[in-house]
Amino acid sequence: MADAALPIPRPRSRALRGAVVRGARGVFAAAAAAHLVGQLAGADWLVHTTKPLLMPALAAYAAARGAPRALVAGLGFGWAGDVLLQVGGDGPFLAGMGAFAAGHVCCLALFRREQRLPRAGERRLAVAYGAAWAVGVGALWPGLDPGLRGPVAAYSLLLAAMAFGAARFGPRAGAGGALFLLSDTLIATDLAGRPQPPAAGFWVMATYLAAQYLIADGVLRRLPPGPGPVRGVRPPGPGHGEGRAAAP
Repeated sequence: MADAALPIPRPRSRALRGAVVRGARGVFAAAAAAHLVGQLAGADWLVHTTKPLLMPALAAYAAARGAPRALVAGLGFGWAGDVLLQVGGDGPFLAGMGAFAAGHVCCLALFRREQRLPRAGERRLAVAYGAAWAVGVGALWPGLDPGLRGPVAAYSLLLAAMAFGAARFGPRAGAGGALFLLSDTLIATDLAGRPQPPAAGFWVMATYLAAQYLIADGVLRRLPPGPGPVRGVRPPGPGHGEGRAAAP
């Protein structure tokens, strides 16, 4: 993770870079909307067709914006997790969990660089996430398959650490980390045989997509000033408060 802060080279032409940013953002938005419609409609073909497009589009958008390598790598691991979870079965599920865990490690490598919470707030947040992890694992443990208990407990601890680190990094990334935790909690309750909300797949993916976007956007807003604005991408005003990079 030593190169986590090194930006991925952007296209040299500002116009080309702007086209890539707008195109990738459009593909992500369209694929996300179609995927969520597929979830609500029970259209498995649409769900399975669009899911592999989501993270590559978001990664391309982030890379064109000059994202740190660790962020793009984390989104790449998210893509691997998405694909593996579509395969089904315990083996692919565990492999997908491992891919998402690697993505969380990439995020932690980014978030460790700075924190914006006062010490007292940081301690309270650490206690809150620690308690949420302990209560969640304790509640789900009896219903989990014995072969999944250890991996789920370890993964959820790493996820809680990522969410805590995201909150220390900034409010947008923090919101993304919290939504990621919520999304994976919905998956875990299903694994443990707990009652699910109506349209559970929709809520799992809606919170997951919002989480990935908010984490990426929270990081992108903290980038140092670049060579100039990308045509068609509006720079933030002085009230944004999280950094200088352009907001979608």
